[in-house]
Amino acid sequence: MSLLKCDFRVVGPIQTNCYFLYREDTKECLIIDPGYEADKIEAYVQKRQLHVAGILLTHGHFDHITAADEVRKKFQTKIYASGKEKELMADPRMNVSVMMGESVSLKADVWLEDGQELEMLGETMRCILTPGHTGGGMCFYFPKACMLFSGDTLFQESVGRTDFPTGSSRELIRSVREKLLVLPEAVRVYPGHGLMTTIRDEQMFNPYAVQ
Repeated sequence: MSLLKCDFRVVGPIQTNCYFLYREDTKECLIIDPGYEADKIEAYVQKRQLHVAGILLTHGHFDHITAADEVRKKFQTKIYASGKEKELMADPRMNVSVMMGESVSLKADVWLEDGQELEMLGETMRCILTPGHTGGGMCFYFPKACMLFSGDTLFQESVGRTDFPTGSSRELIRSVREKLLVLPEAVRVYPGHGLMTTIRDEQMFNPYAVQ
């Protein structure tokens, strides 16, 4: 039985889901996609007396990374992200932060590869490269906990947009069908925006699930 629990806060102008994945016993915590509002993120961690073990970034768009460096420094932790997202994360035009009048550039501490498995919070986490929304988008799958953090690749009955730099609708649909919807039906999906869903529901109701 998994000891992992998940909570979230909605942050920033694009209403991004920032997730807190934590163990009930040790209070170790992963922060996933700290897009904005570092103060809100810090307050959540401190109120629940969590110990931040790392920051996971599903992709490099500004609304998922803007507060990441501040959170990293505050909790003296590491940022993990797809190695194929290096250029986009570093370039304010590619990560679309210039559209918001900002200039966000970020470098991860650990660059991840497709299929790589890491021990996180005492469980195995699998990295699933899902190009489409961005060229280096990555989902994080915790098999024991039946949890998938899908970023902006897979939403409840929808998928992410593909009209920003490195986006590809063809690759996105392939990623959703061949890499995510083949996971066990019971897996709970925690997307970058909107409501939680399950693989089973997306297999049944997502219009992009079938050809």
